[in-house]
Amino acid sequence: MGNAYDIIVVGARVAGSTLAYLLAKEGYKVLLLDRGTFPSDTLSTHNMYSNSLGMLRGLGILDAVLETATPLYRRARVDFDGAIIDGIFPESDGLQGCLCVRRKYLDTILFDNAKAEPGVTAIEGFRVTSLIVENGIVKGVEGKRKDGDGEVERFTAHLVAGADGRLSKVREWAGSERKIVVPTDFASYVAYVTNFEQAGEIHVEFYKSKDKLAIVFPTSDNQYVLGVMFPLTDNAWMARFKASPEAGIRDLIDEGFAHTTLADRFRKAEFAPSESVKGLHGYDNDWFVGMGRGWALLGDALSFKDPAVGQGMHDALYGAHMLAEILSQYAAQDWQDNWESMGAVYQSAMEAKLMSRFWMGCQFTKNVPVPPEVTAAYHLVGQDAQATEVFLGVYNYVSEPEHLHEEIGRLINRVGSA
Repeated sequence: MGNAYDIIVVGARVAGSTLAYLLAKEGYKVLLLDRGTFPSDTLSTHNMYSNSLGMLRGLGILDAVLETATPLYRRARVDFDGAIIDGIFPESDGLQGCLCVRRKYLDTILFDNAKAEPGVTAIEGFRVTSLIVENGIVKGVEGKRKDGDGEVERFTAHLVAGADGRLSKVREWAGSERKIVVPTDFASYVAYVTNFEQAGEIHVEFYKSKDKLAIVFPTSDNQYVLGVMFPLTDNAWMARFKASPEAGIRDLIDEGFAHTTLADRFRKAEFAPSESVKGLHGYDNDWFVGMGRGWALLGDALSFKDPAVGQGMHDALYGAHMLAEILSQYAAQDWQDNWESMGAVYQSAMEAKLMSRFWMGCQFTKNVPVPPEVTAAYHLVGQDAQATEVFLGVYNYVSEPEHLHEEIGRLINRVGSA
């Protein structure tokens, strides 16, 4: 194995493995590194809408993902402080359905798909410890193998791509500028449960009740994944969750969502015995500069948004496609003459596509009361089939937020003229 590559991708989960595969298909020599090994899990809401499934189909792995023990679902039931929106996600890319597949399955499929592509060298259990920088330009990485003797290995490339997550070290070492930061007001906990019952067609459930949120997705292995959020400043709830996360979740749903059917149904559910409850005490919704001299960022390393909107894996897939498209316009040795122009195109394209959903996430991430007029608008949306479809279509990009605003305007005008 040689030590020189066209591109080194640090992080081999959704964003990284996708980028490695796409660039290898274009004829580039790729080194794909991850500090972990596969199969393995990672903290994630791991939901994908039909537009993401379309990208998996383009990668040639949709059938393999559908063969995991994960059910497709089409329906969503949303409860915004008593305003109910219940409907079916619209079709996109000839696909209808959403999939909340466990990361231990999805990431392994993506990694194996990349690893099998000629042109990709993949190393698991490799921890990158620093970037190689010459005259202000990133030229490669240094690191150590988990199962090695401690020897530092060096690999060089024309570009190092950081797909290493929300707390990206590549981003830190490269000195990428943070353009936007919106700290969350919430603590989040995620658990896997069995024996959870739903009425009718399986679906995602989303609840916002005053200063608490709960989300339930049907996921792999006959389980449901549950996420709950409460204010970071609520010391009483924080103490209860730290003492016993499982008891904290049960109490929060019992007390915070007693007026819904969720509370009664969750009492009958059981925590999956082989899964631990995972918590996250605060995070930033942020955007960074995505490319510089010898480096680029994608996935959560480029932008992290509140998990309540379930867009992270879509953004990772989309970003990998966009970055691969931009890089493939040049031979690898010519990238060094085009950092500024490529970076401008990449930044502009990513922000144009994803920024509206970023700000959606920021609305959920702040602990502020929902204005009565917004709740009233959601009531109107939930009573209208067309508006409901447009609302749900925002999540899989069939519709845009401005289309929802137009629908709400139509409904308000109809009420005013009645």
